Amino acid sequence: MKIEVKNSIKPIDYSHSIKVLEKRVKDVFEGKKKELIWILEHKDVYTAGTSFKEHEILDKKVKVVKTNRGGKITYHGPGQRVVYFVLNLNNREKDIRNLINKIENCIISTLKEYNIDSFADKKNIGIWVGKKNNPKKVAAIGVRVKKWIAYHGFALNITVDLKKYDSIKPCGITDKKITNLSKLSKKSYKNINKVIISKFLSAFL
Repeated sequence: MKIEVKNSIKPIDYSHSIKVLEKRVKDVFEGKKKELIWILEHKDVYTAGTSFKEHEILDKKVKVVKTNRGGKITYHGPGQRVVYFVLNLNNREKDIRNLINKIENCIISTLKEYNIDSFADKKNIGIWVGKKNNPKKVAAIGVRVKKWIAYHGFALNITVDLKKYDSIKPCGITDKKITNLSKLSKKSYKNINKVIISKFLSAFL
């Protein structure tokens, strides 16, 4: 199985990216195109998944784009890597939990390359750093499966403006904080796309 790797340099409009993903899901299911990993940044946008509740919008002036991914409300914008994928589970294990585990491990092993320890939490999906009794979220995960084609992906905060999260209850969480990599370590993250791609392909090829 081959996976096409796509890297976008300029910020991509969220709605456009979802149209591209939906089309790719159809093409992968029909065997017309390869599976995909697509790394990009979005322009400022708040998106709401299928389990989103209206009370999770704290600032009612905020415009929210509703989407068909799993999960609740979150923010995308500059300084955050969004990693979309389209994977054909018809040719793999039809095991959603195993898929999520692999995604979690991909993020955890990516951060390990920068000497950042992180972990998954079964109760609160995503990747966390810090003490387990007071963790901070550094990556969000949202996945949808259609005809056993898994798509959407994860978002990793690098230098993203954390104040943007004050307008919402990110991922529906009220008792935990959001952070980014630049808060954890002042290292350069210029090559992080290459690291993510390497870890992802190792997990899914």
